[in-house]
Amino acid sequence: MDPELKKAFTEMQVNKIESTKKIRLLHMKTDSLKLSKQRIEVTNRHIANLDPATRVYASVGRMYVLNDVPTLTEQLKTTQASYEEMIAQCEKNKDFLIKNLKEQEESLRELVQQKKAETTETNGKPAE
Repeated sequence: MDPELKKAFTEMQVNKIESTKKIRLLHMKTDSLKLSKQRIEVTNRHIANLDPATRVYASVGRMYVLNDVPTLTEQLKTTQASYEEMIAQCEKNKDFLIKNLKEQEESLRELVQQKKAETTETNGKPAE
């Protein structure tokens, strides 16, 4: 086997393994963010039924802060918007990794075809 092809195949394998891990992590992160976003939507629906003057507790880390409903609704909307941005960024990164992987596979195919053509020209018969 040609050393250039061997090197390209090993690089491709390493890159594919790394990309697959990154894609899996991005997918898990996206799912987690979607779940958090869904929780916020449910919370928003429940507090929408409350009187605006009602005092409610919002969790902040390990403690709870007393707020009114409009303030909590605004906080939830900003958090939801930031989750949507992070989800979009994760999807964008995932698409980029997939595109990169496909481009690398295509360039490897072209290299194999090129090497095949070179061996055919030098030997006068098809390579095996």
